[in-house]
Amino acid sequence: MKVSFKAVIAAALVVMVGCSTSPTGRKQFAVLPDDQMNEMGVQSFTEMKKEIPKSSNTNLRDQVQCVADSLIAVLPEKYRKQDWEVVLFDDKQVNAFALPGYKIGVYTGLLKVADNQSQLAAVVGHELAHVIARHGNERVSTQLATSQALALGYQLSGEESPEKIAIFQALGLGAQVGIILPFSRTHETEADLLGLDYMAKAGFDPRESVQLWRNMSKGGESKTPELLSTHPSNAHRIKNLQADLPKTLPIYENLVAQNKAAKCY
Repeated sequence: MKVSFKAVIAAALVVMVGCSTSPTGRKQFAVLPDDQMNEMGVQSFTEMKKEIPKSSNTNLRDQVQCVADSLIAVLPEKYRKQDWEVVLFDDKQVNAFALPGYKIGVYTGLLKVADNQSQLAAVVGHELAHVIARHGNERVSTQLATSQALALGYQLSGEESPEKIAIFQALGLGAQVGIILPFSRTHETEADLLGLDYMAKAGFDPRESVQLWRNMSKGGESKTPELLSTHPSNAHRIKNLQADLPKTLPIYENLVAQNKAAKCY
């Protein structure tokens, strides 16, 4: 059987329409209304607050709030003016997140790996960058467009057959590895560099972002090959961050000289 891929290609070209630009100047495909993404973020955060207890440690909560507030103060005006909600969750996960709808969550487990305020700022700044660069919107938009293109191509490509099923299963895997996963790794790298800029402007030492990932590496590198991972390897991240330090370190050092470095703890 000869399968026509013209429909698949035509449908996939939807991805080229309505592109926007990320804060780094990268072309991106993010077509969902921001209000809809905000609603999704608020709903997810509300559910998390029901399922995961908040930390009762007032000192730790104040430290996390201070780091978040310092970073928010240097964000683009649209985001700086919002009423961000910051929650420290009592959970062993070594993680943090930010969601559309102006929500920030930090797990207490992260504070055992992030040794100081600057390392915590590196993580929170990274997560804020995901929101500001509309990565969530871009990922959902890309996944929707990819699945719709494959579904349309499947419907228009001829009669059902084992060959046709095998071909479209391969196309689905190819889309995952060739489109969706690289987009995710691109997002992670972009968020690392944007977060580095935010933390330097907020008065946190950008060099600590490198040490943070060295700390992360002590917990063991992921066994998943980078090709099949949504995140770059720790070594790759460290290399990218070190390459960007000449741009961000002078910003921090200038604030230190003016006695304006962050003092959260």
